[in-house]
Amino acid sequence: MVIKMLMQNLNYRNSRVHAPLPLQHLIRNFSLWSMRKDPDLELVLSRNRRWIVNNQIKNIILRCPNQAAPVKFLQKKFKTLDLQGKALNWLKKYPCCFEVYLVEDEYYCRLTKRMMYLVEEEEAIKDKQEPVFVERLAKLLMMSLNHRLNVMKLNEIKRNFGFPDDYLIRIVPKYSDMFRIVNYSGRRSSMEIELVYWNPDLAVSTIQASARKHDSQPCFSCLLPSTWVKSWERFCEFNASPYISPYLDPRGLVEGSREMEKRTVGLVHELLSLTLWKKASIMKLGHFRREFGMPEKLNALLLKHPGIFYVSNKYQIYTVLLREGYNGSELIDKDPLVVVKEKFGELMQEGLHEYNRRRHSVNLEKRKKDMVLGRLNKSKDRSSEMSDNDDQGDKLGGLFDPEERKRFYKILFDDVVP
Repeated sequence: MVIKMLMQNLNYRNSRVHAPLPLQHLIRNFSLWSMRKDPDLELVLSRNRRWIVNNQIKNIILRCPNQAAPVKFLQKKFKTLDLQGKALNWLKKYPCCFEVYLVEDEYYCRLTKRMMYLVEEEEAIKDKQEPVFVERLAKLLMMSLNHRLNVMKLNEIKRNFGFPDDYLIRIVPKYSDMFRIVNYSGRRSSMEIELVYWNPDLAVSTIQASARKHDSQPCFSCLLPSTWVKSWERFCEFNASPYISPYLDPRGLVEGSREMEKRTVGLVHELLSLTLWKKASIMKLGHFRREFGMPEKLNALLLKHPGIFYVSNKYQIYTVLLREGYNGSELIDKDPLVVVKEKFGELMQEGLHEYNRRRHSVNLEKRKKDMVLGRLNKSKDRSSEMSDNDDQGDKLGGLFDPEERKRFYKILFDDVVP
């Protein structure tokens, strides 16, 4: 409807008239706004927003000397965290996570003891999960066309897959029989991780593993209401063709064909299945377009399959979620890292609740004081009015004035009063 109105206003039916560039950009991207909102999945994104910001603040503090950061330093980082306002106010909202203290007229911030326990628990889980990280990294490299990925690009999405910050030092050199670091161009930005050994046991997608478990043919599942008739029809038509594994070499497939589309959908499905939260930024996925052989307009492809993927523009960030990974707003298959991260979220909510409770009590006290002061001011105003009336009574003239009384009798009796 919006597009139709814009076209009519600009005489879009006339082929000689072209829409200005801003409108062309609007029309080109309008499709990203057209997916029906899912309240449960929107809640997932809004719930994770504060957690992501506080997790980044946590990492910044841990990297500081003595694991304490000046609040002024954190304030400078607020722009990169896409936050506004004062850092001190934000930190005070989460007293269970961050401890703010004063040293020589300067505020510092460190993690609370409860928060440090969670950090230690997370590190212990990362040590236990190392074999899982190795498999995930191997699977990512096996799905890429040349079996290697750029390190800088991989660093952008490493936390989506749960990789530790020091995975290049902790994992890659330790498993030299599987990975190696290469740099064919000599530039620092061209450093890549390359797969050394192809393990056929890992070349099995989540969909194939599920099909083997249920002794059925591999296929996608659609999680849409039955009222979405047209979407269901398109899904059934798409799902009728054979499943193409993302671990197969796609270079023999024709660009734009149904087979290529099937492979790309399977690829994104597998990538999201490997992530902790079964979601990822579309922009960051697009950075790997060449490495994974994905189409240029990945967002348009994802929107064609609303039963498999959910696309949202929450917080002006285009994100794709795997529908089958959630039951309502709850993640179904929780990685051990997700469990400890949820504890962090609970601690964060506990601190926010405490902050709101304190703020409410302070506001309540302030209101009571204002009411008492208001009553006192009203009583003062009334007493001042009464005193003014008394003053006016004391200053009455007329018969109370001796000179006026003489004149009154003179007029009344037409004689001077002796």
